[in-house]
Amino acid sequence: MNYPRAILSGIIAWLCVVITFYVLEHIPFFKESTTALAFIATFTIIFYAWFAAWLYYKKAAKKSGLLVGIVITATALVLDVLVTVPFIEIPKGNSYQSFFSNPLLWTLAVINVLTVFLYLKRNTKASQN
Repeated sequence: MNYPRAILSGIIAWLCVVITFYVLEHIPFFKESTTALAFIATFTIIFYAWFAAWLYYKKAAKKSGLLVGIVITATALVLDVLVTVPFIEIPKGNSYQSFFSNPLLWTLAVINVLTVFLYLKRNTKASQN
């Protein structure tokens, strides 16, 4: 597995998610409705994870879909710890606990891992490790 490439893919996916949330939070309808925001986030994470997987597997061995998905997701979570919570959530009055206890975060993380895994399954006949 190419860890630097997986981490880069995770950074790009994280940036896409952060930008999506930023934009949606400035649209009145989505700002008012956490359900609509959650729906759009859940839908878009599939595309971002698919893109991250495509980026990773463009020049990497076609194996370890589950591990690559975990590394991409872990990278995004580390960036949440280092950037999202202290610079976005805490100024809004939230905390690490409220951010990381939100079921939407963990739903998105699972969808992200599974999407990368399914990308590999659908686009290659490689063995899964």
